[in-house]
Amino acid sequence: MKLSGRLVSTALGLGLALTGLAASPAPAADHHDRQTTQATASAAYVGHDKAQQAENRAFFEMIRDKAREKQAAEPGYQAITITYNDASAPNYQGDISQSTQIWNNATNNITLAETSGSGDFSYRQGNDPRGSHAVTDGRGHGYVFLDLRQTQQYYSLRVVAHETGHILGLPDNYSGPCSELMSGGGPGTSCMNAYPNANEAARVDSNFG
Repeated sequence: MKLSGRLVSTALGLGLALTGLAASPAPAADHHDRQTTQATASAAYVGHDKAQQAENRAFFEMIRDKAREKQAAEPGYQAITITYNDASAPNYQGDISQSTQIWNNATNNITLAETSGSGDFSYRQGNDPRGSHAVTDGRGHGYVFLDLRQTQQYYSLRVVAHETGHILGLPDNYSGPCSELMSGGGPGTSCMNAYPNANEAARVDSNFG
């Protein structure tokens, strides 16, 4: 499968206009989508070319730098709870619960917690030619879309944990090994690793801590 698309153009206080990540998302319909801050990017599970990957990394590095600026401005800031609603992804609630445990165990500076309210981000399911993807600011806001057909081909828990990684500010690296969660669909359908490696977990902690 090949990803076609572009980064969502945005200038939300940053004056950015990046292109090249994935197809534009549908118009936001949820409260938590409307509260998305900084720049908003869309990143899909199945890979794309090296130029697009480079732009993807640059975007998330910008998010990381903004987080570090916040930490410098607020030295007492340590950890944050990020809430999500999975009511719109009933087929994946078991995977989402497992993914939440994985990320909570792997990181120190964030806690993912389910809510019945709007939450900071949400999970959705359906069929989309883009496949599974996340639309996010990389700071815990946005949504994860889980493609019903794609998750029959790829290990669904890995897909959920991977897309949640985008919510937490991680970029794709499709050339990476199966042991790297953010390599996504790069290692192929046989890859069943749903755990971030130590570098990925540390990068999330750096993003938020």
